[in-house]
Amino acid sequence: MPYLLDGNNLIGSVRRTARPSPEDRAALIGEIAGRLRQTRARATIFFDGPVGQRPTSFGSLAVRVASGCSADDAIVCELERSRAPAETIVVTADRGLANRVRDAGGKVCAPDEFFSRFGRGERTAGGSREVAGKVDVDDWLRYFGDEKNRE
Repeated sequence: MPYLLDGNNLIGSVRRTARPSPEDRAALIGEIAGRLRQTRARATIFFDGPVGQRPTSFGSLAVRVASGCSADDAIVCELERSRAPAETIVVTADRGLANRVRDAGGKVCAPDEFFSRFGRGERTAGGSREVAGKVDVDDWLRYFGDEKNRE
């Protein structure tokens, strides 16, 4: 079952920020890639972003930046192009996107449910989820910047 992930929405859920930074994106990508690495699941994470950014892949996690439309629109478009939309799961807490996904024949999974399926992150005293362990963004960028570490 493929997963389509609403990246900015997940950052809001995981990192508790409304304005994600590049470091927030890198930390989320690192956490999800690490969790998926131990499974056979495949996922694509979508972010809003500037035009012209190429899709990248980190093992079983593909990263796409929507250009010319919102990430929500890109997710729905990807779902509509799917041969089996009923087998596609969109991970989001955005009610508007969730309704569009269901209307297109897809399934919706809440972020907490997704993270519980693929291991648990640590929780802080305030109850918010944080990325498991500290992520050195520069290390991630160096690692994934090397072509031999990409699929």
